[in-house]
Amino acid sequence: MLRRRLLPLVCALLLLLGLPAAADHDTGPNLGSVHAAVANLDTGELLYAERAGDIVPIASVTKLMTAIVVLDSGEPLDEWLRIQDWSEPPPVNAFSRIRLESELTRGELLKITLMSSENRAAYNLARHHPGGHEAFIEAMNARAADLGMDDTRFVDPSGLSSDNVSTAVDLIRLLDAARAYDEIIAASNTTGHHARFRRPQYVKGYRNTNALVHRGRWNIGVSKSGYLDAAGRCLVMTTRVDGSAIAMVMLNSFGTRTPIGDAGRIRTWVRTGRPGSVSGRALDYKQERAAALDEEREVQPAADTL
Repeated sequence: MLRRRLLPLVCALLLLLGLPAAADHDTGPNLGSVHAAVANLDTGELLYAERAGDIVPIASVTKLMTAIVVLDSGEPLDEWLRIQDWSEPPPVNAFSRIRLESELTRGELLKITLMSSENRAAYNLARHHPGGHEAFIEAMNARAADLGMDDTRFVDPSGLSSDNVSTAVDLIRLLDAARAYDEIIAASNTTGHHARFRRPQYVKGYRNTNALVHRGRWNIGVSKSGYLDAAGRCLVMTTRVDGSAIAMVMLNSFGTRTPIGDAGRIRTWVRTGRPGSVSGRALDYKQERAAALDEEREVQPAADTL
């Protein structure tokens, strides 16, 4: 079992040399996710990494940073905010059940942003930030820099843009930061919630997008799922395994079940060292996506020399 301390210099060297993707693959869990990282947050050990330095889209995992910026701003969570439409059309279909011009409190918008990945809620949290949407994005990137997330960049608060990018190792840092906020932990563990809007008055029900939250066998702290065509299925979370705080990052996998299965395989591996097995279809997807990334890497340096 290969273990490394999560020290900035060591991590930077590992990513520079590309060691996590190659060296850890044969000694860790068998996963269907293209990019993965596992860390013990109590000891600061990076337990496993696979293609953990690749800079890739992270979809709605973005919303963890959105929540941190909202909470860091100190703006009142009980303030009622009017729901506005996007100032520019989002890059992908951003379906929302929230009625335009209705109102919901900042705290409720934050809850449904995290637990149910409500995109219009995330956008309006940014829009009502001091200085507006642009200032909010600047604050997201500044916070990422403060956390040492050197390979992370945000351009929108919802994750609808594939230009929101990060690495599996950077997202370990994000999870570690997010677990300091009680509101994020509470929303991460809310299985279902009814949001009560006003002007006009109506109620909408929401469910948590992380299927593991609905199961009683997991002691989850922070969690966030995400999906874009460019990002695949993503899941990041913290949980307790035999008393230790374990962070799991799983990016770009096939279907809704693969990241859930990966989380189970990681937990079993941490406990027993058994790697588990992955379905053939999920492995085919992983190999195809990994090969495409490698091809892009080969083409890019050649293009840069032209």
